[in-house]
Amino acid sequence: MIIVGLVFAAVAAVIHCYIFYMESIAWTSARVRATFGTTLDEAETTKPLALNQGFYNLFLAISIAVGIVVAAAGDRAVGATLVFAGAGSVVAAGLVLLLSDRSKARPALIQLVPPLIGVVALAVGVA
Repeated sequence: MIIVGLVFAAVAAVIHCYIFYMESIAWTSARVRATFGTTLDEAETTKPLALNQGFYNLFLAISIAVGIVVAAAGDRAVGATLVFAGAGSVVAAGLVLLLSDRSKARPALIQLVPPLIGVVALAVGVA
């Protein structure tokens, strides 16, 4: 179960690296604006906020990735702790999105389901 947990956590990290790209690098592009349903004016106005949010997502992905590497290197306790902290934060953020705006259920579930599976599987595996 530990491997299953780490694989799902890795999927969550990859998703959040892509979200970082969209929010911090490509925020004003036509494709990203279509994904988030914003106009060019809205994207330009919110660009500093999106940049910050994108880096938040990148830092969570990094903490998950470091946890996976540390766990794979043999320090299961430290690695699992990092994965729990990073992936747990991603789950919590997905829940906030889901509960605050039901029209965003699909992106919220994309954000929260893989790390949730990862956290549960990892918890079962280390127990």
